[in-house]
Formats: sequence, C-alpha cells, structure tokens
Amino acid sequence: MKTKELFKDKTILSYEVFPPKKATNLSSIYHTLDELKELSPDCISVTYGAGGGGNHSQSLAIAQSIKDSGIPAIAHLPCIGMTQKELLEILQELEQRGIENILALRGDLPDGQYAPGDFEYASDMIAFIKEHGDFNIVAACYPEGHIDTKNKVEDIKHLKIKVDAGVDHLITQLFLDNQDFYAFKERCELAGIEVPIEAGIMPVVNKSQIERMTSLCGVKLPSKFTKMMDRYQDNPVAMRDAGIAYAVNQIVDLISQGVDGIHLYTMNNPYIAKRIYQAVHNLI
Repeated sequence: MKTKELFKDKTILSYEVFPPKKATNLSSIYHTLDELKELSPDCISVTYGAGGGGNHSQSLAIAQSIKDSGIPAIAHLPCIGMTQKELLEILQELEQRGIENILALRGDLPDGQYAPGDFEYASDMIAFIKEHGDFNIVAACYPEGHIDTKNKVEDIKHLKIKVDAGVDHLITQLFLDNQDFYAFKERCELAGIEVPIEAGIMPVVNKSQIERMTSLCGVKLPSKFTKMMDRYQDNPVAMRDAGIAYAVNQIVDLISQGVDGIHLYTMNNPYIAKRIYQAVHNLI
C-alpha cells in the first residue's frame, strides 16, 4: 500500500527502524520488528544503514519482510554519490520486492572528498524517480529549518521545490518544542504545501543521544527539556522514564491539534515504543 492512502481516514502512527551495524546481528532487527508489529503500526520505515552508512540490499530485505507481513514499508534512499544507473537498478529491485514507498533523502555529506553522483539534491532524485516508476515518495522536512539553509524562508522555498517534484507525504526531523512544528505548518500552508506532514518524535532517554542529535541536526533544546535532562541524567531509569513522558506529552498535544501523523524514531527499542503506544493509542 502507498502511504498517501493511509491519511484519508485517521491520524497515522508509524515507526522507524535501522539495520544493525553488523550482519551477524541481523536477527535482532527481526525481533524488534516482531514486537513493533504488535503496536498497530500504519507503516514502518527502514533507514539505509545504521549511522548513515550501509548496505542497501540489507535495508531492502528488511523492508520486504515488513511488507510481506502486511504492513506498508518505506525504504530510505539517500542520493549523495548515486548515479542514475545505480538508482535505476535500485528502483528495479524495489519493484521486484514489491516495495512501493521510498523516503527520498539527500543524505549526510561525507567527510573529505567523495564522488558527488548525478543528484545534487533530494528534489533532483525525486523528479527522476517520478519519471521512472510508480512509487509513493516520502521526503524529509525540518520544522526549525535545515541546518544548511540560511533561514526558514529559504528552507521553505527548498521544501516547496521538493514537494512540487513529486512528494506524496512528509516526515519531519525530530523537534522538542511543538511550537516549532505549528509555526512550520503555517509556513507550509502559506507556501502552498498541501501534502500530509507527519511529526517526527524521538524519545530522548540519555544525554549522549541528544547531544549527538543536536550537533548533527541543530535541534534546539527547550528550557523545560534541559531542566529534565539535568535533573535525571545521572539516573538512567529515571532519565528513560522522563524522556518517554516528555515524548508522550508532545504526542498528546500534537494529536489534539489535528496532526496528520506521528512518526516515532524508535532507535530499535521496542520497550520505549510500547510504553508510548500504550499511552497514546486510544487518542488516535
């Protein structure tokens, strides 16, 4: 099923997983998926590889397993360094595996020199995919603006180009202040961006996790969040429970304001996903 069909009747709940770094640990991801399947996912996305690196065949095999279980799968696909020939081969493999949904990304720029490939931006790859297959295309968006853009006006102009190239639905980068999301939605409406937008929520359960994400993505930390982190950072169980509670409060507020969907960055932790699902599933 194409994900754009999911938004017609309800607020959707989706999850993100990533392949293990070592192929020898592959069984762990299938155990995670078995537990997530019990949480009524509307769809599950699979990243291109843990930490940005990876084996696309492994990611696609996981996506196929999700699809074969009756749950729509979204395969992440970064364009950095990719040629048109390589992309056509991947699109053919996706068709063979019956995977209809692609999360089209630029991807993180590697350190040092690299072969740029044929697609400078995600919008270039999106237009190419639309010309060469019948895929449902998902794309990323950034409530606080992409870290590489000068300002939020420039960011929304880039997003409009991307959506017009053929995007069917959007998923946001994580954010910790819902007001940033609501302001972003207003900018999208003013720009004529009308596709469904899922709010990406990451339960922050340890200090190193959020420090890494803020350095990579430029996500700001609200004062109530930093106070929570400062209070519980030396107590792992309390920090985990506080992070879950913070995410639940975000999700409850978003649902009450009519959000199109919630995309939970699970970090391959089904326990945390289950706690959040139990708290919010009756609201959806």
